[in-house]
Amino acid sequence: MRTTNRWVTVAVAAAVLTVTGCGGSGFDDAGAQAEQQTGPAALEVLVAGDPADTAAVDAVAQEWAAASGNTVTVSPANDMDQQLAQGFAAGNPPDLFMVDAGRFAQYAEAGNLLAYGDRLAFADDLYPTLRETFTYDGQLYCPAKDFSTLGLQINTDLWAAAGLTDADVPTTWEQLQSVATRLSGDGVAGLVFNDTRDRIGAFMAQAGGWVTNPDQTQATADSLENLAALQYVQGLLASGAAQYPKQIGSGDAIEAFGQGKAAMIIEGNWFLGAMQADYPQVNYTVAPLPAGPAGPGTLSFTQCWGIAAASEYQDQAVDLVTALMTPEAQIGFAEVFGVMPSLQSAADTYAQRFPDFAPFVEGADGAQGPVTLPDMTPVLLQFDTGLQSLPGADPQAILAELQRNTEAVIGS
Repeated sequence: MRTTNRWVTVAVAAAVLTVTGCGGSGFDDAGAQAEQQTGPAALEVLVAGDPADTAAVDAVAQEWAAASGNTVTVSPANDMDQQLAQGFAAGNPPDLFMVDAGRFAQYAEAGNLLAYGDRLAFADDLYPTLRETFTYDGQLYCPAKDFSTLGLQINTDLWAAAGLTDADVPTTWEQLQSVATRLSGDGVAGLVFNDTRDRIGAFMAQAGGWVTNPDQTQATADSLENLAALQYVQGLLASGAAQYPKQIGSGDAIEAFGQGKAAMIIEGNWFLGAMQADYPQVNYTVAPLPAGPAGPGTLSFTQCWGIAAASEYQDQAVDLVTALMTPEAQIGFAEVFGVMPSLQSAADTYAQRFPDFAPFVEGADGAQGPVTLPDMTPVLLQFDTGLQSLPGADPQAILAELQRNTEAVIGS
């Protein structure tokens, strides 16, 4: 079993890349909702993330600006949803901004976003699931800037102390329950995962289920596949093989893992940076999530580069996105953020550069994206409430409620 307690650390300058061919995009303004300005643009870019994230995006943006004759101001968001809502309402949103997958369709339906994704030369290079995530009413609105998936993190010291070896790394649900049971005891939970759909949903995908059908036109929550998934999770929790973080006094799964309270957790590739920053003393390895009845399954988390329909500089904004989305830029951002490139052509380079991330890349092709229907946020939050009541609650009742509420949204 491979052990690591390190994280790739590079200067933000690693994301500064030579940008070529940054002239006008040549796109027409069909469908634009704002009168387009000619001449040099003064673009406003709003990003979500810490100072390192902001600096990395700014480095590429300033390189593009210097080559193209435009100017760019990159600002970190204090509250992205609130700032975008205020900007849209006032008619002066930033030209370019990060859009979470869960909010995307809401903005698209309201007419706040420019649908420009299908015009991009690299559109077909995006992972298919990421294309689907940011497609609304048959149009690819914006390209996923990067993405993350889930994996199984294992404390190698606790693993060895339990007499487990590389051959015991679980690849099925049955094996996962077996090793989690074996690892539990003496103040340590065998398996810990957060109590929401963003983790438990992976079991639904592994069982062959999900909240909706692929094009999100039909609710599929109340299915035998989803029931099998929730019953499996219920069994893990009831047996003590798995616990939610709050049950062991932790704020989340990563904290439980870092404090030695959890032998295994289910988290995304952001876990690696968190461990280096907060728990460098912990030795661990990462494995793909075990397969369920329907085979392997994981979840995808992503944001896209949204362009405001009200922007006066849409062509220039598209050109900046093209610079931010080159394979070289995506690898540079991966070094700073810990994210994975959304371009399939960058996958091999990424795997060579970051071998510790291989388990996260493994499930990328078939990763289940989030539900992006407008007005689904309260429905999904209610689903989370049901999941948090496990193991005592009835999985069938939880799914029946999710089915009714999702049908109401789709039918509205």
